[in-house]
Amino acid sequence: MNAEGQWLAEGWAEQLGPSISAMTGTDVRAKRLDSSVPSSSAVTDLWWMQPLTAGQGVGLWLAVSEALWRETGQQVLAAAGLEEADEADIRSTFLEVLQQSLSRLASAIGARLGMEVGLEGGGVQESLPEHVEWHAVEVIGRRGVLGKAWLAGSSALLAALEPPTESSLNPATEGRLEPVRNSQTLDLLLEVELPVAVSFGRAQMRLKDAVKLTTGSIVELNRSISEPVEILVNNCVIARGEVVVIEGNYGVRIKQIISREERLRTLF
Repeated sequence: MNAEGQWLAEGWAEQLGPSISAMTGTDVRAKRLDSSVPSSSAVTDLWWMQPLTAGQGVGLWLAVSEALWRETGQQVLAAAGLEEADEADIRSTFLEVLQQSLSRLASAIGARLGMEVGLEGGGVQESLPEHVEWHAVEVIGRRGVLGKAWLAGSSALLAALEPPTESSLNPATEGRLEPVRNSQTLDLLLEVELPVAVSFGRAQMRLKDAVKLTTGSIVELNRSISEPVEILVNNCVIARGEVVVIEGNYGVRIKQIISREERLRTLF
């Protein structure tokens, strides 16, 4: 079994139990099972795709048995004083619990990747993907087993979670006894200071307009206030983030590390 997939399932189980407990007020726990695969023929099961903000194709597949989403939704609504509810309300209530657990899992994924990871817009699917490795999670409540769910990480997510190897860090080191990071030349380069800047946006104007700029003039940039700012190292964009204030000083919280190909395109 894929170690990264097992880690995802165990991490989700750790978050799913407390998420249900918080909404129902009862003791609920979840655990990963050694082996099990979801059925693709159960039309009342819930199939969900959850993209993550960690790159293109990075996301999670989930299959939830009818027993789990129905029992969980009913218990949450009962805890809120709603003993009678239709299927749509029960289903949507479970999806709220699901989103809470996945949000916590995304934070754990971000901690492992060394970057902030959140949820993008997920949705119910009509079929299950092929050629993915499923990992089962069983949810147990006060009165016994509530049901099962299954989780699978996309190939892009599993690849990102894999620990780096010497050859992946630098293919030129493959077959050598001494890793490149122990090189004295690299040690010298690591001491080189580089200018770091934050770009809020850019603008182009004619020279005749530029010479008219005075105190109080406003220059409109090509970036809205909701868009992330760019972090530049030696005039090369390496990341994007959001502006924060730390003890009276401006800072930037990194939200995305851009790829090498995109870095080359942003050189100027």
